[in-house]
Amino acid sequence: MKVSQAGAVAATIALALTTSGCGGNDDAKHTIPIGIKFDQPGLGYRAADGTFSGFDVDVARYVAKELGYKPSEIEFKQVFSADRELLIQFNEVKFVAASYSINDKRKAKVDFAGPYFLAHQDLLVRSSQADITKAEDLNHKKLCSVTGSTSAENVKSNLAPKAELLELPGYSECLVALQDSQLDALTTDNTILAGYAAQEGNQGKFKLAGLNLSKENYGIGIKKGDKELQKKINAALRKMEQDGSWEKFVKANFGAANYKNEPAPAITEGS
Repeated sequence: MKVSQAGAVAATIALALTTSGCGGNDDAKHTIPIGIKFDQPGLGYRAADGTFSGFDVDVARYVAKELGYKPSEIEFKQVFSADRELLIQFNEVKFVAASYSINDKRKAKVDFAGPYFLAHQDLLVRSSQADITKAEDLNHKKLCSVTGSTSAENVKSNLAPKAELLELPGYSECLVALQDSQLDALTTDNTILAGYAAQEGNQGKFKLAGLNLSKENYGIGIKKGDKELQKKINAALRKMEQDGSWEKFVKANFGAANYKNEPAPAITEGS
């Protein structure tokens, strides 16, 4: 699934570049394309009416403002976990703010600004479940995560080698399977899980297991070597924390799930 999805994205981008003769950004238009998730309530979510909401959306808008762009000049583009590096490398987006955990494998292909948030891997289970209280309980359970996510790699390599892991394109598909009892748990960052648990229609159906299975430092993904943009985004992130906007965004997007967040992390990328 990883190869086919990434390959399809690469082919689509290559075709766009061939037909347009450019890297996807029109310098004649003062707009900024930003990659976000469209299916993560609380982080990056596109509603049926076309409006966007979530913590990453708020962060992206704040950063874009500090870079000199008005809200009307922002073009949000959907990204999936497996194609974020491709979209950055092919100039389809200026930056990516999409629950994008910083790690060495990704830093070989792109650079990051930040981090701007510290999350932890956790599990979302049905409210009636009581048989998953520690990492070892994942063995012999049916789990779901998203193709290309660090959560899936963590489960396979470190936590529960005997777990039956199903990787799907998006978290929405995992949630449907969990609700229908086709799975025992959905694993990813607790921010994403909290967003789904707090979403209207889901309240009372699901719960977080409360397991801090990893540390996920969210960063802003940018093209490798763009030190000027990295410096500007880091400055925006520092200002966002200092003027109280960071705390406001956290409460607005995760408050309904009684989510207990970590303090804003120190910015380390580019320093």
